[in-house]
Amino acid sequence: MRIQMQANKEKTLKIAFDEFLRLKKVKRVSNETLRYYNECFRYFLEYLEDDVPSVEINQNTILGYLEYLQEKKAGVSDITVNTYLSGIRTILYFCMSQGYTSKFQISLIKAQKPLKETYSDAELEKLLKKPNIKNCSFSEYRNWVIICYLLGTGNRRLTVCNLKISDIDFEMHEVKLQVVKNKKPYKIPISPFLEKTLQEYLTYRKGNPDDYLFCTAYGRQLTPDGLNTCIQKYNISREVTKKGIHLFRHTFAKKWILNKGDPFRLQAILGHGTMDMVKEYVEMFGKDLQKDFEIFNPLDNMECVKKSNGHIKI
Repeated sequence: MRIQMQANKEKTLKIAFDEFLRLKKVKRVSNETLRYYNECFRYFLEYLEDDVPSVEINQNTILGYLEYLQEKKAGVSDITVNTYLSGIRTILYFCMSQGYTSKFQISLIKAQKPLKETYSDAELEKLLKKPNIKNCSFSEYRNWVIICYLLGTGNRRLTVCNLKISDIDFEMHEVKLQVVKNKKPYKIPISPFLEKTLQEYLTYRKGNPDDYLFCTAYGRQLTPDGLNTCIQKYNISREVTKKGIHLFRHTFAKKWILNKGDPFRLQAILGHGTMDMVKEYVEMFGKDLQKDFEIFNPLDNMECVKKSNGHIKI
């Protein structure tokens, strides 16, 4: 026991972090998530100014780190502070589980979530205007198809980049999502317009069933960063200043809610494990839900209320 305690005292934070990363890789955590942990750890070491024994990390260390993020990192929002704190909390909880660090609670700060940005109807009209297939490049046409796919499914960029031609089932009118955040593949329907769009696209893209659906002009797989660049350039060419791919996911959710779509189906389509995110969407787009409220409101649709023409005698 003494030997183990002594070993834990000598375990530096960097060594503990290396063990943490190895464990995450064994569990097949995505490269994006690994990059996130590396960035969070880099900021934490920047605050500490040097590697330290894991056993020296305590509650006061975290309080100091919070002050550092809030004061030294000018312009950092509370949301960003929580993003960095959440990552380092996961790392330190691993250290605690291994006995490298004494156990203590790490709580996130209270932060008001900003309204999730979406594409406006005017912007979507610009982005969805189909290019002339006879005159445009393959990349421009492919980007238009990707825009249609993003708006029609709400998929994340990592999922989109890993789609294969065989994942599209035209007979069942659905697409199988193999690479998803929670690592649980599932299927979602595809709309008639998106189905026709993909069928046309494949006559130009061609390829084998095991080939990636959305590829580069040279037939290679699009990377998430590559997809970002493609969509940014496409949006700029259409005079749309917004560039985020994830905005299509938010737009999908917003449009679904405004079109009176079932929230439980929305949860299933977006692949959320709980209703929390769907509730957040409803709260964020609450003002938009006022549109045509009287048309769908049960009270205003009662015959006795309609006959009164809205007049109440007092």
